[in-house]
Amino acid sequence: MQSSLARLVVLILLSATGTAAPLPVVTTTSMITDLVENVGGSRVAVTGLMGAGVDPHLYKATASDVTRLQRAQVVFYNGLHLEGRMGELFERLAKAGKKVHFVANGIPEAKLLKSADLEGSFDPHIWGDASLWALCVDPVVRGLSEADPAGKAEFEQRGGAYKAELAKLHTWALTRAGELPGSQRVLITSHDAFNYLGRAYGFQVVGVQGISTVTEAGLADVAKVVDFIRQKRIKAIFVESSVPRAAIERISKDSGAQVGGELFSDAMGARGTMKTVNGETYDEGTYVGMLKHNINTAVDALK
Repeated sequence: MQSSLARLVVLILLSATGTAAPLPVVTTTSMITDLVENVGGSRVAVTGLMGAGVDPHLYKATASDVTRLQRAQVVFYNGLHLEGRMGELFERLAKAGKKVHFVANGIPEAKLLKSADLEGSFDPHIWGDASLWALCVDPVVRGLSEADPAGKAEFEQRGGAYKAELAKLHTWALTRAGELPGSQRVLITSHDAFNYLGRAYGFQVVGVQGISTVTEAGLADVAKVVDFIRQKRIKAIFVESSVPRAAIERISKDSGAQVGGELFSDAMGARGTMKTVNGETYDEGTYVGMLKHNINTAVDALK
């Protein structure tokens, strides 16, 4: 009788102190999904709405997305009008009491670049600079801690470790970009998704389109870039994983510049896609791997 009672007490204690169910979190872009997973660890169950190759400028929430957002306890998005068609949805969720956070909130306005497309707005492509992306860690730590106070210490520890990793990544990118003479650091891409990367690592960035991909490049835009390439004798230009290739391929044909490779702009690669460059292996489906891929691709092609 006593042994049965003892077993019952043990079971009650185990159930009381056992691991709680992971916090259900919904994110928008693949970069934010990766960020939240790094900070949250096993305490979170993250559902990303946008996978590899998805353009957030054009993305429209489906009925199943709305259901996922309503069921989530916490929602993280980029902000700065990146998820243009979903902005009103996030506002409605927040007014209804949902914990909705935009990660760009961690970046001081003085560090943001003005948008060439929307007057009074800022360029949303903040992940191009690893030192800026590190500033987005704290809003995630705060948002998760608010929803799961018991996990606050773990979120802070994991957030600090990830910021240290991003600091190393930033130093690596500066060194790798430094292998290319400044005059050769000209990055021509489909749209203006790399201005933060350019500012951080010394590249002159030329986008055929503006910051958004809502409108397509016109003939005048293409002709202007072709003339620029010929004048500067640029060796390579780049397609993007989440933007149609037609404009860049036309410019390559007309200018003689080679397509130097594919860059990840508004989405990371597929998770588990491993690549080895200069003896270093990384996963293109992580933020760290995405930035390393972009810098390696640009430097090697422009050499």
